[in-house]
Amino acid sequence: MTNPAAFEIAIPESQLADLKYRLQHTRWPDQPADAGWSIGTNVDYLKRLTDYWINGYDWRKAEASINALGNFKINLDGVDLHFVHRPSTNPNAVPLLLLHGWPDSFYRYHGVIEALSKDFHVVVPSIPGTGFSGRTALAMDQVADLFADLMTKTLGYEKFIAAGGDGGSIISMSLSQRHPEVLLGYHVTDVGYPDHTTDFSVLTPPEQAYAGAIQQWFFTHGAFNLIHATKPQSLAFAMNDSPVGLAAWILSFMAGMGVGDEVDARFGRDELITNIMIYWLTETAASSFRIYSENAMQPPTIKGTNTGVPVAVATEAPIPGGVRLPREWADRQTGGNVVQFHDMETAGHFAAWEDPEFFARDLREFAALLKS
Repeated sequence: MTNPAAFEIAIPESQLADLKYRLQHTRWPDQPADAGWSIGTNVDYLKRLTDYWINGYDWRKAEASINALGNFKINLDGVDLHFVHRPSTNPNAVPLLLLHGWPDSFYRYHGVIEALSKDFHVVVPSIPGTGFSGRTALAMDQVADLFADLMTKTLGYEKFIAAGGDGGSIISMSLSQRHPEVLLGYHVTDVGYPDHTTDFSVLTPPEQAYAGAIQQWFFTHGAFNLIHATKPQSLAFAMNDSPVGLAAWILSFMAGMGVGDEVDARFGRDELITNIMIYWLTETAASSFRIYSENAMQPPTIKGTNTGVPVAVATEAPIPGGVRLPREWADRQTGGNVVQFHDMETAGHFAAWEDPEFFARDLREFAALLKS
């Protein structure tokens, strides 16, 4: 097995010039009067964002800040893998694997890496098919296997804490089923959702309310999941050709679920564009979509044997019309292994990005609990 090699991002000026040309020559769609964000990304908002993208955003500044995180690449089992590695100088530090989902990226954790490195050896990979990893889409079980090898065989950590949200939660849960011997515990903001495999007759009233809200969410916002799972390539042509189209698709799920025009304040305008840029500059929109089709063919292993791996859950603040994840559902999904359960007051689906102070504090509390 080869050793990781230091990696520095250096996007050619020609690529940035091509992006600027495409942004300047966007053919804008119309939208119904007073549509807001109800049927997708708001045109007026995206026009303002694009104007700033052209005239105010500085990729080189973002590039330098990402390079300062400490980036590496390695080929594991034929998969080109990018990851940030920030070892701690703390002799009592615990290895920590931070896992993202879609449509965010490893950049989800840019605001917590330095703070967490005071107490943890921080590792933040780009899921294969996204970011600066190779365009190899894998099912989440395969990703879990790959990351177990990265942490133990490549980086030499015998045991570690995994943490994540969205796809990162699924990978963490898969790790607990497939590699419990390497996990000290895992910290997640969601634990999988009620679906066709759920026995609704055994759910408690809070779980029933949660299941109903999730069903409504999928009817209102979940079409992307079916498209990615069944026709990812058809969607990819537009997303790989139009940066505004890619931005609209990503923002539809970062802002369109109750955040709306407040998205700039919640995430930061520059940070939103940087996340979009990571997909655009690496041309990983298509491969990121294919992750869903891989999971459809090979559903992730997130339930089964009770492995006894301790779990911390930090629940998302519900979107309008939503219902907060109940403790009963978290216990059911994790085999009753939840040892810490906190409700986030403001942070939603992208917790480490939206409220980095809470996220870092909650992880530290969980690590302290594991040591006690």
